[in-house]
Amino acid sequence: MSTTLFSLGLGIGSKNSQNQWLEVFYPAPQVHVEIQAVQPILDAAGYTGANQAIELTNDALKAIANSAPNSDWATFAEQFAARSAQDKSAVLTVLATDSAPQSTPEGYLKLHLLSHRLVKPHGLDLTGIFAVLPNVAWTNQGPIDPSEVADYQLKARLAGETLNIRSIDKFPKMTDYVVPKGVRIAATSRVRLGAYLGEGTTVMHEGFCNFNAGTLGVSMVEGRISSGVTVGNNSDLGGGCSTMGTLSGGGKEVISIGENCLIGANGGTGIPLGDRCTIESGLYITAGTKVTLIDENKQPAGTAKARELAGKSDLLFRRNSQSGTIECLTNKSAISLNSELHSHN
Repeated sequence: MSTTLFSLGLGIGSKNSQNQWLEVFYPAPQVHVEIQAVQPILDAAGYTGANQAIELTNDALKAIANSAPNSDWATFAEQFAARSAQDKSAVLTVLATDSAPQSTPEGYLKLHLLSHRLVKPHGLDLTGIFAVLPNVAWTNQGPIDPSEVADYQLKARLAGETLNIRSIDKFPKMTDYVVPKGVRIAATSRVRLGAYLGEGTTVMHEGFCNFNAGTLGVSMVEGRISSGVTVGNNSDLGGGCSTMGTLSGGGKEVISIGENCLIGANGGTGIPLGDRCTIESGLYITAGTKVTLIDENKQPAGTAKARELAGKSDLLFRRNSQSGTIECLTNKSAISLNSELHSHN
């Protein structure tokens, strides 16, 4: 029998009028938890094994607080028990193993693990996560079931207020749940919960980062990091550029950008890049793109499909301004991010 749990989270969440979960917030999720250390908490919650999301009564919260006095768990349980918003429900989500999420609380716990940098992209089983995450209207009055929005709108108007709907989506913005240390995000709605942003990353106004994707170190993001895509340390995604994720036509191929890379403005890639690679502005490389290889003497040395160059380092992709041919040659100039810009995150 295993002596550890894969993950554990004490959270507070919202439900719709049908008592169905809409979302859950976990202030301090944990991974690789020793069962012996939390056994009193599990017993107080009535945990019976396997992966479970256990809705907690106030009595159960008090029992958890009493079972682990002077601990963070006790503090959380006491705070949840004393919550002023009684329409919010407390839940203890236990993941004995990393398997496909079977409930909304399980799905949200896994998204939190990514954004808290406890697990890197592709480090979790997220199979079927879209099925367990409901569509939610994210509003200035909290999460609302889209089918119930009209009632909330009417109540707001009768009170002389306006219901502001920021988005209708399965994924909330990350910063409503997690604010990682040492990052700057100019437009917070463009980074979804489940994004992994390395310390020192800056996401500018046009930058975007999807769930199960992100930056593994210092990066400047002015383009799109699609689902499943990772960007290595000291790499730069120029304004309006794009990376092809598994949800946007990339199939099962995992797209990664190595370290010290640059994708120019309005460029993009559908193949993985090694370290120190550059794609010039306005050029989008896909797996089937026909590329002319340029040798050290700056002479054509044959052709290849871009997929044959996937993952290789020190490559420069450019378009010949006279012939329009896409060329690839050795990239001998390293990309260096502005150290002053990133030293004050």
